[in-house]
Amino acid sequence: MTAKLTDVANLAGVSATTVSRVINNHGYLSEKTKQKVFDAMRELNYQPNSLARSLQGKKMKLIGIIFPSITNPFFAELIEDIEMQLFTQGYKIILCNAGKNKQKESEYIKMLLANQVDGIIAGAHNLGIDEYQQLGLPIVSFDRKLSDNIPIVSCDNYQGIELAVHDLLQAGCKKITFVGDKQLKGNPTDERLKAYCDTMDKLNLDAHICSVAFSDSPLLKNMTIRKMLIEDKPDGITCTDDLTAILVLQEAKKLGIRVPEDLKVIGFDGTKQIQTYHSELSTIAQPISDISTLLVDLLLERINDPKKEPNQMHYKLPVKLIKNETTA
Repeated sequence: MTAKLTDVANLAGVSATTVSRVINNHGYLSEKTKQKVFDAMRELNYQPNSLARSLQGKKMKLIGIIFPSITNPFFAELIEDIEMQLFTQGYKIILCNAGKNKQKESEYIKMLLANQVDGIIAGAHNLGIDEYQQLGLPIVSFDRKLSDNIPIVSCDNYQGIELAVHDLLQAGCKKITFVGDKQLKGNPTDERLKAYCDTMDKLNLDAHICSVAFSDSPLLKNMTIRKMLIEDKPDGITCTDDLTAILVLQEAKKLGIRVPEDLKVIGFDGTKQIQTYHSELSTIAQPISDISTLLVDLLLERINDPKKEPNQMHYKLPVKLIKNETTA
C-alpha cells in the first residue's frame, strides 16, 4: 500500500503541515524535526507528489530531453553533459529516444506536457512536428529548426567542413569526396554539405558526394561506401560524422586501400569515446561541454523569465581540427 503524507506525519510524530514544510523547504524548522521527517519518509518509502506540488504553483524541476539516439556516441556524451549540468541546478530529466519516428516524437511531447515539465531540450531529426509550433513551454533546440521562435544551439558546421577540406588539400589530396546526406532539410547540419560545395567551387575542384543519411543502417552505409571507394577512387574523404568515417576506414581496409598512404579520412564530432577507441581518426571536434552549457543556460533563462526574448535565435560555437594518423 502506498504511503501517504499523513502516514509520514504519524510516524514522525509531527503534523501533516510540518511534513509539507519539510518537503517544500518552506519556513524555519529545526534540524531534529527535519531528520525525524526524513527518517519516516525513508522507512515508509514515501515519494512526494510532484504533480500536487506543481498545482500549488511550485516548479516540477523536470526537463524533457528529446534526441534521435542514445547509442550514438555524440548524443550520448551530449545528453550526459546536459543531465549533469541540470542536476547541479536542481533539475532532473525525462529522456525521450525519438529515433526516426515522427509519431513517437509527437507522443513523447504529449507525455512531457502531461508530466508538467518545466521545459524541453530537443535535438531529434524528425521534421514537421506541429506540437513545437503550439507549445506554450520554454524550448531550446540543438542543431534543428523547430519553429521561428525557438532558439537553436549548434557548432559552426560550415567552419568544420572548411577546416576538413583545407587539411586534406594540404595533405596532398586531389580528389576529395564528401560522405553525408545530400538531402537539405533546413537544419544547421546542412551547412556541412554547403561548406564542402562552396570550398570545392572556390578552388575550381570537382565536387564528389557520396550520399548516406543519418537514418541509414550501417549495412546500407557500408554498401554505398564500398561502391564509392571502388568506382570513384577518392584520395581524400571528409565525413559528416565519426561513425561514418569509421565505416569508411573499415571498407578501405577490406579493399586493401592503405590509410593514410592511398586515402586520407576526416570525421566530424570528436567525442571522448571515439578519441579513446579510434585514436587514429582525424576529426572535427564539436565543443560538447560548451554546447550543453549554452543549451542549459538558455533554457533556464527562458524558464525563469518566459517573457524575455532570446538575444539571438541561432548560436554557433567554434569547432577545432584534431589531426591524427588518418590524415598524417
